[in-house]
Amino acid sequence: MIAMALAYAFNVAVRELAPTHASTFAWIEEACLFGLAWTVFLGLGLALERGRHIAMTSLLERFAPGLRRALKLAIDLTGSVFSLYIAKLGLDITLFVARSGQLSPTLDVSMAWLYAAMPAGFVLLALRYLLELPAPQGRLAARAASREH
Repeated sequence: MIAMALAYAFNVAVRELAPTHASTFAWIEEACLFGLAWTVFLGLGLALERGRHIAMTSLLERFAPGLRRALKLAIDLTGSVFSLYIAKLGLDITLFVARSGQLSPTLDVSMAWLYAAMPAGFVLLALRYLLELPAPQGRLAARAASREH
């Protein structure tokens, strides 16, 4: 993220201070777009592991531990199935773009590389949900503990 911010700052500086050389560095914005997409989608599973996704923990905490465990199991299974479904949709879009032969304007690489971030990220998110299944409390307990400190 820091590298992308520095690259954007450099790109703006060149555009403003040396506009005749701006076209030489036009690829920076596109490279940052690719980097941002991959960073966001690959970060989905990590955010889930650390309890950073939106959760209704205040409602869950009102239930008995046995029911809470069953709800957590249902949430993790639903999250995994939904993530795999979104990954499949993302893969379909990626394959469509790959078959179209669309290239990025300045980097001249297949736009499928940009779209591939989505199915990759959601497959990893589904895996993270599946890894949460055996944990009795998992990320929900971590989130509650972090609020107490």
